[in-house]
Amino acid sequence: MSGDASTGMRDGTEQGGRRAGGGREARRAARAGGSSGLRLPYIVRKFAPFEVLNEEALQIIERNADTVLEEIGIEFREDPEALELWRQAGADVQGERVRFPRGLPRKIVQDSAPREFLQHARNPANTVRIGGDATVLVPAYGPPFIRNLDEGRRYATIEDFRNFVKLAYMFPALHHSGGTVCEPVDLPVNKRHLDMVYSHIRYSDKAFMGSVTAPERAQDTVDMAKIVFGDDFVENNCCIISLINANSPMTFDATMLGALKVYARHNQATVVTPFILAGAMSPVTVAGTLTQVLAEVLAGTAFAQLVRPGAPVVFGTFASSISMQSGAPTFGTPEPALVTYGAAQLARRLGIPFRSGGALCASKVADAQAAYESANTMQPTMLAGVNFALHSAGWLEGGLSMGYEKFVMDADQCSMFQTFAGGIDMSENGQAMDAIREVGPGKHYLGCAHTMANFETAFWRSRIADNNSFEQWQAEGEQDTAQRANTLYKKMLREYEAPTLDPGILQALDEFVAKKKAAVPDSNI
Repeated sequence: MSGDASTGMRDGTEQGGRRAGGGREARRAARAGGSSGLRLPYIVRKFAPFEVLNEEALQIIERNADTVLEEIGIEFREDPEALELWRQAGADVQGERVRFPRGLPRKIVQDSAPREFLQHARNPANTVRIGGDATVLVPAYGPPFIRNLDEGRRYATIEDFRNFVKLAYMFPALHHSGGTVCEPVDLPVNKRHLDMVYSHIRYSDKAFMGSVTAPERAQDTVDMAKIVFGDDFVENNCCIISLINANSPMTFDATMLGALKVYARHNQATVVTPFILAGAMSPVTVAGTLTQVLAEVLAGTAFAQLVRPGAPVVFGTFASSISMQSGAPTFGTPEPALVTYGAAQLARRLGIPFRSGGALCASKVADAQAAYESANTMQPTMLAGVNFALHSAGWLEGGLSMGYEKFVMDADQCSMFQTFAGGIDMSENGQAMDAIREVGPGKHYLGCAHTMANFETAFWRSRIADNNSFEQWQAEGEQDTAQRANTLYKKMLREYEAPTLDPGILQALDEFVAKKKAAVPDSNI
């Protein structure tokens, strides 16, 4: 990092630590999970991550990954520049297959990739720290469909995209605006990225993700960020983070490599993520999947360092299993949770931030299956120590649909995890000795001074769960959670107010987008 970026890291970390403690209003917002206009910082976890692999197991997986890289290799397809960079670095390049001297990718990463970094938001209060003990909760990414109770399932539009950006902006426990929160299929493929990036900048002031569907679209994202932040600031600080999927098994395609190169050259972060459906795209065993994931991540993150030493990278994994009867993806099952725990340990040993997890489910609607499966992926997300938790809100149908009600239900749970990750308050107030002395044996705490001073912030409260009597629930229409979430998201969108944006920046963005759209005809490729 440059001197400016390093200063930003120090300042951001210190401010993040202060904000994480929070005042009364911040704690109230965390417990209510609502859209009070307050902002919660990224999570700073107060407990050690849960680990499933001992030292011997970790060494075996690392050794096996080195063997995969040395003996089998990774394909870098249709990118002669990538092959030449690897050849110059000392790898064995035969055609598009690259084989690596044992330990080379790990050394490249550990010599230059930052252990953690700040991603700057246009509102500095929303800048996030990625790595270390920080967890950033991010909306779901990529669904071509949306679902709500009123319309059912339909193709997503740019209006839906804007709606989800607005909702993510309004929920304090979502720390990031995300990327392709849904695919606006009403816009041409070759131009929709402009509207998506514009929406993140215009309708939110949180950090956002960039386009990766073509190198020139990645460049457009960088150019738009420079309009907002300035050329020098972007070149010396991370303002964009983007998802680079390995085409598992053991392949990187030209599209992903092209986008990675654009972002790395401009010092922007890439989340190198093997997209794994175990049993189809990796072995059926947890250890075998972890071996392949580590090999692919080492190759991709090291390549980013060849493009620009010091470019921020994230160890990513999206790991699911499949039904061995139907081949359909499954979520919330034990094996992917074990992959998440194990990969998090491998990332910490490699020394770079980790991305995984989310509120994943295969359910088509926001029902009990969706809730159970999402809980069974979000709990490992928090306990494993995930730093960048993509898909934390909205995911339905294995990622094919973005659910409005599901988004609200997930964001509500994100606020719960914000409180959970804060750990146990061991301050004088948290110890509550005054309350114990005041009440004494055989009485109750309801009216004591300590309870009265803390009752507003004492316990996390859901905005959509119903804890009232049966009679009151019946009188209020016998609504289930999804119905209450439906009411809430509509109310939030009615009350949405856009964050301020400098008129000169807005005009420059409008002109940039208009010029780019006018330069080429519409295309669906």
